[in-house]
Amino acid sequence: MAKKIAKVVKMELEGGNAKPGPKLASAGIVMPKFCTDFNAKTADRRGEIVPVIITAYEDKSFDFVIKTSPVAGLLLKAAGIEKGSANPKTTKVGHISREQLKKIAEYKLVDLNCDDIEAAMRIIEGSARNMGIVVDD
Repeated sequence: MAKKIAKVVKMELEGGNAKPGPKLASAGIVMPKFCTDFNAKTADRRGEIVPVIITAYEDKSFDFVIKTSPVAGLLLKAAGIEKGSANPKTTKVGHISREQLKKIAEYKLVDLNCDDIEAAMRIIEGSARNMGIVVDD
């Protein structure tokens, strides 16, 4: 017999550094157990923002799925800047190479709504353009 789902929560936590707190309390799970499991699975992504989908069941057990890091964070890191442009049409704040764009697209391909790397690159390039980051050929 399948367990009854109590709640599904989407959140972004720091990789390898999840701590019990009000963010996790809303999920209705055993926080220390989740933190231990999450930190073990994301130890190699320490310092990155890691999206996670937590499915909490009525018996206080849980499952979670770890997603790839957000595109914005990856682009900022690749361009070596703190934040995107307030006015991306007129103010450009950084540059990334086509090679860096392809690496990000390959990493994000599993979570994007496309099948091939070219479409993924166009999606990532659009995000970069909206942040004021120029993709150099």
